[in-house]
Amino acid sequence: MSDDDVLQNVGPRLRALRQENGATLTDLSATTGISVSTLSRLESGQRRPTLELLLPLARAHGVALDDLVDVPAPADPRVHGRPIERDGATVVPLTRQSGGLQAYKFVWPPRWRAGDSEQKVHDGYEWLYVLSGRVRLLLGQRDFVLGAGEVVEFDTRVPHAFSNPFPEPAEGLVLFGPQGERMHVRARPRDR
Repeated sequence: MSDDDVLQNVGPRLRALRQENGATLTDLSATTGISVSTLSRLESGQRRPTLELLLPLARAHGVALDDLVDVPAPADPRVHGRPIERDGATVVPLTRQSGGLQAYKFVWPPRWRAGDSEQKVHDGYEWLYVLSGRVRLLLGQRDFVLGAGEVVEFDTRVPHAFSNPFPEPAEGLVLFGPQGERMHVRARPRDR
């Protein structure tokens, strides 16, 4: 909907509100301080509405300014990531944009890559929060077993590999910054 379309709809909306309230143009003029002729031209679409005119009218009608101009609803903010099978694990993208920080939900089946210890290296920075089960992380020469509620954060230029050698499935949230951006995660609010 163009700006002109939005503004053209204001006049009929103003007339309908005034009539719903049983007010005359003279009554509305006395309440708002806007002349009867200006109110008439606004309602008929002969005058372009301005913020200075709409604010007192919204107050007089007891409605939000958005209700007068019929602001289109914002786009649906929900992300509907479609699960992707990758190397036997399920990956669900949780962000829409293609650049910058990316969020994913991983589901690793039991015994996923149990015997695989090949570590990979690439640019970026990664953060993993284990939701359920256990995940093994090889990070250089170190070997970690992460349980539900544990978090790791590391530079992906360090050789690394994830696996689930355990008999139960595991789930985790992964944030990945392709250019090495670090995540800024705060466990509790700062003291003020």
